[in-house]
Amino acid sequence: MEAFVAAVALIAAAEIGDKSQLLALALAARFRRPWSVAGGIAVAALASHGLAGLLGAWVAAHVPETLQANLVGVGFLLMALWVLLPDGHDDDAASIPQRSVRSALLATALLFFVAELGDKTQVATLALAARFETPLPVIIGAAVGMTAINLPVVWLGHRFAARLPVRPMRFIGAALFALLGMATLIWG
Repeated sequence: MEAFVAAVALIAAAEIGDKSQLLALALAARFRRPWSVAGGIAVAALASHGLAGLLGAWVAAHVPETLQANLVGVGFLLMALWVLLPDGHDDDAASIPQRSVRSALLATALLFFVAELGDKTQVATLALAARFETPLPVIIGAAVGMTAINLPVVWLGHRFAARLPVRPMRFIGAALFALLGMATLIWG
């Protein structure tokens, strides 16, 4: 349960203000099918974080425990710094699929999967899976965190996104990663 809760909290905090929220907004506006867009986000989150979680479990099984704790701790500290950096927000209307795409769910799943490759949330999922040595709760928690934090953007659109205090949330996310990193380095 601890791995699931940690994954939900950290991934949701890291996702606030991320480029994928702009992508969710653009896709919801483009397709006007919020359930399909939300479903596509969930599918992409499971696939993306599933890969990261399985890689984290492999690391946990094959890397010595002391080295693993140090790598994970330093990784979380680096994630704290990364969360503070604003995204380029280069996902705009031009990156949305043309009208030839028939399925909002498929288009959303594919675009979100590609957008999340190598993203800070995917790296965090890998580190959490390695730390907890239980990939399934981490994968599910990461997918739930990512999907849940994007749902308001999908359903409430521009008004909610414009009022979201992105900067304070970045600091909260960075603080969570920093605390987890320091705790891992100290108590490994």
